[in-house]
Amino acid sequence: METKLFMLLLGCKPQGRYTEQHDVFFGAGAALKDLLPGIHAFWPGPHKIHIDAWREVTEVDGFRISLVPKKEQGEKKWQLFFINLGGYKQHEFEEYHYKMLVVAEDKAGAIKQAKASAFYKHTGFKGADSHIDDKYGVDVDDLYEIEEILDAGIKEKYSIRIEEHFSGAKDEWVLGYTKLSSLV
Repeated sequence: METKLFMLLLGCKPQGRYTEQHDVFFGAGAALKDLLPGIHAFWPGPHKIHIDAWREVTEVDGFRISLVPKKEQGEKKWQLFFINLGGYKQHEFEEYHYKMLVVAEDKAGAIKQAKASAFYKHTGFKGADSHIDDKYGVDVDDLYEIEEILDAGIKEKYSIRIEEHFSGAKDEWVLGYTKLSSLV
């Protein structure tokens, strides 16, 4: 079976917290259930973790995304980046987030795309500007190349192949509460 790249939004309400906490997890497997060991290693503890959203990453802005054995990678022109934008709305006690995947040649190109997004332009106001988390303003440390943040075991075996001019279907985004126990 083909090994695929997945992006998940994990959620959990740790003991002693008043609101649910979230983080993004990237993993690889033939099916969603194959990610369970990686999820538990990523978010250790006796928490009741669940999935709030997930997608199989096969297409990003007209680029085909796939995992290939490390030895088949070849020369890389493009990189796949994850960016977590943060922003505010007046009179709302909340920091909103927009999670993006972008294909660019380098981090500067990824930042340029993030700054061109509608979220970046329209979420924020004077004194509470939109930003790329964790810092105000834009800094190269505020985004991640996906291959850098994958589990070491995946990085040893696979590379991300990015092919230009892909006209296939957009990725399906599965939204809603999914218990990890339902994947077994």
